[in-house]
Amino acid sequence: MLARRIIACLDVRDGSVVKGVQFEGLRCAGDPAELARRYNAEGIDELVILDVAATLEDRSAIAETIRSVAKELFIPLAVGGGIRSDEDAARAIDAGADKVSVNTAAINDPSLISRLSGRYGSQAVIVAIDAKAQDHGWTVYGRSGRSAADRDAVEWAREVEDRGAGEVLLTSIDRDGTRSGFDCALTAAVSSAVSIPVIASGGAGSFEHFKDVFTRGQADAALAASIFHFSEHGVADLKTFLHDAGLPMRLDSPSA
Repeated sequence: MLARRIIACLDVRDGSVVKGVQFEGLRCAGDPAELARRYNAEGIDELVILDVAATLEDRSAIAETIRSVAKELFIPLAVGGGIRSDEDAARAIDAGADKVSVNTAAINDPSLISRLSGRYGSQAVIVAIDAKAQDHGWTVYGRSGRSAADRDAVEWAREVEDRGAGEVLLTSIDRDGTRSGFDCALTAAVSSAVSIPVIASGGAGSFEHFKDVFTRGQADAALAASIFHFSEHGVADLKTFLHDAGLPMRLDSPSA
């Protein structure tokens, strides 16, 4: 079995890491480079930088922040937020990103997924899907959760896989920042529909939540932010807990 991955997310705005609840009420959580250095030492498997205001403020992801974070890492770095074009993706890759994550731009122009995967390979292209529970399914939202896209999350996941995406970063807007647990039903529905890895996001608050999303949710990776940022739960302790629960984990530190 492939090792499950634990991914830390740095939501960045104006050069600082921030965190909110359901995409609202952002508060400062520290310096991106300092947090990246800490996570790299603690054995996090991957890091994601999301420029949370880039799409709303119509600007590109911050190359300076990407460079400062990349210098601290010996693990894969993904960047999202403001990746609206081939040129934006190229700037992020040139600044040190190993992967780019697209969301609103892919909704507006699905061919962007194919172009990026053709240029960089599927392994470098993540499609972020932000979803809210609605009726008997989940609706996709763009523009940082502010605009319904008239797409079903499961069907959209199938389409992005067909277009060449290498991974899906699946965020439950309903659970984001609540620490009430991942939406395992949403994650399982998408994971069952595609063959590419699904990264679960939104709602992490305890070690048990990670175990649940890897088992009931069938996730390949789980992403969290605030529970790591504020040093409430150690990465190494979490990975040991999951390993002891029978889940395959990488326990060594990349900087050791």
